[in-house]
Amino acid sequence: MERIKCLLDEKVTRYNCKDFIKNDPIQFPHTFSEKKDIEIAALLASIIAWGNRTMIIRSGEKMFFNIMQGKPYDFVMQGNWLQMDETKNIHRTFFVRDFVYICQGLKYIYERHNTMEDIFANVDTWEGIANLRNTIAEANNNTATKHISNPIAGKGKPASACKRLHMMLRWLCRNDGIVDLGIWESIHPSQLMIPLDVHVARISRSLGIVSRKQNDRRTVEELTAKLRMMCPDDPVKYDFALFGIGIESITSDII
Repeated sequence: MERIKCLLDEKVTRYNCKDFIKNDPIQFPHTFSEKKDIEIAALLASIIAWGNRTMIIRSGEKMFFNIMQGKPYDFVMQGNWLQMDETKNIHRTFFVRDFVYICQGLKYIYERHNTMEDIFANVDTWEGIANLRNTIAEANNNTATKHISNPIAGKGKPASACKRLHMMLRWLCRNDGIVDLGIWESIHPSQLMIPLDVHVARISRSLGIVSRKQNDRRTVEELTAKLRMMCPDDPVKYDFALFGIGIESITSDII
C-alpha cells in the first residue's frame, strides 16, 4: 500500500496543475466569479461530461456562451429556456428538452434557496445527490431524468456510482488553489467520494485497491475507503492520479 501511495502522490503532483483546466470541463465553472453562476456551470458541465473530451468542451461552449450568453443564473431565472426548440441537440443524448428540465429545476431551487449548496447541507454526499435529484424532479411534475444518476438502489438496479455528480462536488468542495474551486464550505473534502469512471475503476483494479467488478455505489465506497487510508483529509485528490494513469495507459481521451 505504501508503494501505491507513493505512485499516486507522484501522479497527483503531475496532474493537479493549472494546465489540467484547459482540457477539462472544469474550465466552465472557472469562467465565472458569482457563486450561483459557478454552481449552475458546475452542474451542467458535469452532466455533459461523458464521451470525447474535445466534444464535451465544444458542447459546453455552445451551452454556456451561445445559449446562455455567458450569464447562467440570469438565463435560468428569466426563463429564457421556455422559448427553445426542445428537439435540438446539445451533447450526445442531452437534448434541449433535457436542458429545459434542468433549468426548470434550477429555477425552482433558487426560488427557495440562496445557493444550491443548501441542498447538500447537513447530509452525506449520497443523500445530497438524492436531494438534488428529487428536488429537480419535483420541479418537473415529479418526473426523474436519466441525466441525474440515482444513488439509491431500485428494483433490480444497483445504486449508481454517480460519477459526474461526485465530480461536481469535487470541483465545488475541494480548494487547494489549483484546479478545484472550493466555493462550498458545508462539505469538507474528507467527506467526498471518488468520481468513478471506467478508467479510474480499471486502474484501481489493476493496482489492487478495489476488488469489486461492478462500477456502482458499493465500489465507490470501497475505493474511497482505501484512498482515505492514504489521505484521510482529502481522499479524492487521488482522482487526478487515477485519471492520469488511465490516460497514460491509453491513446484516446475518453472520460
